[in-house]
Amino acid sequence: MGQKVHPVGFRLGVIRTWDSKWFEERNYAQWLHEDIKLKREIKKKLRHAGISAVEVERAANKAKINIYTARPGIVIGKRGAGVEQLKKEVQALTENEVFLNIQEVRKAETNAQLVAENIATQLERRIAFRRAMKKAVATAMKFGAKGIRVRCAGRLGGSEMSRVETYREGRVPLHTLRADIEFGLAEARTKVGIIGVKVWMFKGEVLQRKARRIQ
Repeated sequence: MGQKVHPVGFRLGVIRTWDSKWFEERNYAQWLHEDIKLKREIKKKLRHAGISAVEVERAANKAKINIYTARPGIVIGKRGAGVEQLKKEVQALTENEVFLNIQEVRKAETNAQLVAENIATQLERRIAFRRAMKKAVATAMKFGAKGIRVRCAGRLGGSEMSRVETYREGRVPLHTLRADIEFGLAEARTKVGIIGVKVWMFKGEVLQRKARRIQ
């Protein structure tokens, strides 16, 4: 009972596509672990830049990395110095030639991953969890989301026993395949322990058959 299916995995090939775009038979395991390492390192190095997603596209000996960020200025740096430095660090992790492509996320308030990270940051700064959650829900609806569900689990408010709190507004039709639902997961590392933050964001229905990444 209570088994949950990941909203993105459920829609792969219908309205969503993969975050890694390549096909390989011999070096599959190597490339897969390399992708995971690249994504982890980029997220770690740019944790203040509001990274919502990192995509990897490979062709032969080239790797194109698309970085979706709410603050492209921080990533690019003065006269592109930030990108050059990041490219050097990423290049050291792979034998393939790396190309970086920085994409701006225009509405950070309606991006599930960025909303989850924002709530987690507030919880780490000891802001009341109810206030942080309610504000995130209200802001997302104001910026045009069709529906949002926010769920926090852990020792909320420093309580002795962990519990779960959920706030939702609008529609979040998880079983509808054509519904464009973004999912975000973040962890708040507080003094009393880790608090998990999950966000489901409903952006509307996609009626085209072609699978594509939706911002």
